[in-house]
Amino acid sequence: MTQAKYTIGLDYGSDSVRSLIVDVATGAEIASVVFPYPRWAKGMYCVPHENQFRQHPLDYLEGLEYTIVEALKQAPAGVAENVVGISIDTTGSTPVAVDEKGTPLALTPGFEENPNAMFVLWKDHTAVKEADEINELAKKWEIDFTKYEGGIYSSEWFWSKILHVSRADAGVLRAANSWVEHCDWIPAVLTGTTRPQILKRSRCAAGHKAMWHEAFGGLPTEEFLVALDPILSGLRDRMFKETYTCDVAVGKLTPEWAEKLGLSTDVVVGVGAFDAHLGAVGAQIEPYYLSKVMGTSTCDMLVAPNEEVGDKLIAGICGQVDGSVVPGMLGMEAGQSAFGDIYAWFKKVLMWPAQQIIGQSELVDEATRAKLLDELSDKMILELSKAAEALPIDEKGVLAIDWMNGRRTPDANQNLKGAIAGLNLGTDAPRIFRSLVEATAFGSKAIVDRFIKQGVPIKGVIALGGVAKKSKLVMQIVCDVLNMPIKVARSEQACALGSAMAAAVVAGVYATTHEAQEKMGGGFETEYQPIPENAAKYQAIYEKYSKLGQFIEENLTR
Repeated sequence: MTQAKYTIGLDYGSDSVRSLIVDVATGAEIASVVFPYPRWAKGMYCVPHENQFRQHPLDYLEGLEYTIVEALKQAPAGVAENVVGISIDTTGSTPVAVDEKGTPLALTPGFEENPNAMFVLWKDHTAVKEADEINELAKKWEIDFTKYEGGIYSSEWFWSKILHVSRADAGVLRAANSWVEHCDWIPAVLTGTTRPQILKRSRCAAGHKAMWHEAFGGLPTEEFLVALDPILSGLRDRMFKETYTCDVAVGKLTPEWAEKLGLSTDVVVGVGAFDAHLGAVGAQIEPYYLSKVMGTSTCDMLVAPNEEVGDKLIAGICGQVDGSVVPGMLGMEAGQSAFGDIYAWFKKVLMWPAQQIIGQSELVDEATRAKLLDELSDKMILELSKAAEALPIDEKGVLAIDWMNGRRTPDANQNLKGAIAGLNLGTDAPRIFRSLVEATAFGSKAIVDRFIKQGVPIKGVIALGGVAKKSKLVMQIVCDVLNMPIKVARSEQACALGSAMAAAVVAGVYATTHEAQEKMGGGFETEYQPIPENAAKYQAIYEKYSKLGQFIEENLTR
């Protein structure tokens, strides 16, 4: 009897990291453990009102060790000995300044508590000014280095963040030998290959966020970067030229990490990628099916044969990169800067009075106060959803714009702000909540419409992520607004599963990503169908949404 083999998918999200052990023959999910980042949970190193969001590398390292060790404890006897591969996905662009050894500066003396020496999380928007400068220069340059990234560079991306931190912190600028994406650093740590000159860089990250393309000979030229700001002089030579897809091995576990994790030094570690891209793999993405990771934000992925897209450049998206999702196919990325975060923001607004009143009440003890607040917080979205679901579609009612965290696509603009219009004295919380849900759905439609307008067909939608699994209200509204069926991936952990699939290819169990998807995919649990009457009503409201958004962009952007 053939001995079973297993891979581990390591999924780093915005709030926590998860390890998932998967049987490569069947796709059965053997064990899974989540580790919330403790420093992040306390709000450390973040200044939300300035859109500063930083994460300490120790959160990542502690989570790496804890989740794998605990998942192996949960797994049946013999699993650890038969793990053959590990692959990693992370948020992005989430870069960090490193020294000549590839160590994040926050792990070196003098920088332990410096936010600028930590990972700059994807949703950090402190680099809006720098993104504007990159866009302005790129449009004047002989080569537009943004053309494979939708033609508009974002403050959420690699070079904007590097330039902002370098300007803001002379100490970090002096100490930084290079900069590394989160998805590149973890595989390098596990394999002992962290030195910048040997570290294998993800094509997914470099192509979508760092303006890397084979047509340019790699990254933007030294001349371009120096023209952007002389402080970037010489950095390009300390970066990288080559990139690698997620079916390539970085190396094997070092003895140190093998011992820490309870695994063999024969375990192969794959090149990393972004969570949404490997999530699309885990959700069994097919050509021209839009894969929507629906969580705090959304990331929308499309794949297509390179020869069918040809030289077509899709304007206003987050890049088109050969092999960024499925090796051998063109990967196209779009998304919304806030999705579930908007619902969480509204809950936070409603919770504020309760937190002040109950939190300071002397009528009950501290434990009771905490319990009441937790219960209220836990039930808030559920009760809002129930009430909102009972409301009719109101073509003359409350209308919201979903740019509370700026706009990622189409046409990135992080200077934009959200809005809620059409309020009157009869407007209640469920009506506002429903308008926010509809706004996020309209933001999704704007992305679909852009692809179609640019000549890229959308045959259907595949949904994954927390919102897709938990909210029937949101999913039916999105389905009606898009006027397209939506299939929801069965796996609760599609991103981690996609990483486990990639690991199976890297370890040589399967020859291609497609083969791993066929063998390890979990299929779909639900399919939403659009309601024709609702779709027609929403089309009319969407036109109003578009006009209001245009007015805001033209008149209220600062």
